[in-house]
Amino acid sequence: MRRLRNQGLGSWPARRARMTPHRIAVRYGDLRLTYAEFAARVADLARGLHEKGVRSGDRVAFLGPNHPAFLTTLFACGRLGAVFVPVNSRFTASEVDHVVRDSGCSALIHTADRAETAAQLGIERLRTMPVDAPTPSADAAEPPDLPVTLDDPCLIMYTSGSTGRPKGVVLTHGNLTWNSYNVLVENDLTADERTLIVAPLFHAAALGMVCLPTLLKGGEVLLHPSFDAGAVLEAIERDRVTLMFGVPAMYDALAAHEEWAGTDLSSLRHLLCGGAPVPTATIQRYLARGLSFSQGYGMTEAAPGALFLDREHTTSKIGSAGVPSFFTGVRVVDAAGRDVVPGERGEVVVSGPNVMRGYWNRPEETAIALRDGEFRSGDVAEVDEDGYVYIVDRIKDLIISGGENIYPAEVENEVHDFPGVESCAVIGVPDEKWGEAVRAVVVRAPGADFDAAALLAHLRGRLAGYKVPKSVRFAEALPRTGSGKISKSEVRDRFGD
Repeated sequence: MRRLRNQGLGSWPARRARMTPHRIAVRYGDLRLTYAEFAARVADLARGLHEKGVRSGDRVAFLGPNHPAFLTTLFACGRLGAVFVPVNSRFTASEVDHVVRDSGCSALIHTADRAETAAQLGIERLRTMPVDAPTPSADAAEPPDLPVTLDDPCLIMYTSGSTGRPKGVVLTHGNLTWNSYNVLVENDLTADERTLIVAPLFHAAALGMVCLPTLLKGGEVLLHPSFDAGAVLEAIERDRVTLMFGVPAMYDALAAHEEWAGTDLSSLRHLLCGGAPVPTATIQRYLARGLSFSQGYGMTEAAPGALFLDREHTTSKIGSAGVPSFFTGVRVVDAAGRDVVPGERGEVVVSGPNVMRGYWNRPEETAIALRDGEFRSGDVAEVDEDGYVYIVDRIKDLIISGGENIYPAEVENEVHDFPGVESCAVIGVPDEKWGEAVRAVVVRAPGADFDAAALLAHLRGRLAGYKVPKSVRFAEALPRTGSGKISKSEVRDRFGD
């Protein structure tokens, strides 16, 4: 037998093609690709990129929404020892330009809807190619299959850039593989999974938590270019979907859709949720349909899973992010690096084979984030007596008013409990007397008609006086990141005057 030279993701399609050649690997609209056909596409693209001069260590970008070419490019890069750079398809031309320049990409593959943006990139030596570019003929030379280890860089995924320009997180083949193992252990995925992917693959959660584990197991991924509640409900029933991932806002949109009650959801075995704890009301809506959530907490730097809350504890540990993933270490530490006692707050630090190699070309930021083999998350949490971790807030989102520390998430939870609140964000605003004052930015649910006074009266009975917002702003909608999270930086920009 041939010795395994490529230990990374680049070897996955060919190995799966040998094991289950006729099973469907990827679906996209009317397109169906078996594992054998998918592996052939990966080999063709690897050959084409190599002929265009892409070599081991070179960076290759992909610009576009969810599309089979995203995965083909990822695995083709893995076969060549090149580094894949997924680019947020919602980025403006200047933001794309920053990512491509910062990562030093030599090639960019793009979908048709992003051709205009690709054409605006005046970067010397950058080769831009549409996803339907001609591939080499079948009798062309066998594409290289270079030695790749689990320690070699696989992709550079750029963070959302909530503070300043996005920075690239370097994830190795081992990081992504070990994260996939965590998912398989925690969720007991099987080879007959039909995984619906509507969250963007250029974010770590959709790629690492559902797509790659499904392909590793030999299941089927159904790609949708974007999230549409009606289309998702239709796909679940028509295609007998067994697994999907979303943020709470996506699951709320499904439950609020007019087709919710009449859609057959019986095929669903796994509902994964991340980005924020699932609200009680959402949990109840899904329990009424016989469905429950597996929740988690993570970050791009951990590829991305760190904590996991199984379905059994959805209600008994509501609000918790869970316990450390199987092959991952998580601690909550004080300023001196000591583990906190139950009920005490500290910073979440993460270790394990899924934790990043570092930030691309940012040695100083890497040294700050990675200390003693642990990633400093910047998230504040506390641990209960059973070892379950509760994320309190981001350190950088902490509000200090009159010397008191106020965690916005605590206030937001109470605001959410007021009838008629659809969503909210709590921020700190300058205050001459207290230094900072608490402000709630609130979106009313359709048909709701309450005022600030009613909301504040509700909060005064639930929160210490210094935590009650000094002001309330109402908005039609809250700005969100591409992954569906509320963008606190944009909320501050718009409502922090």
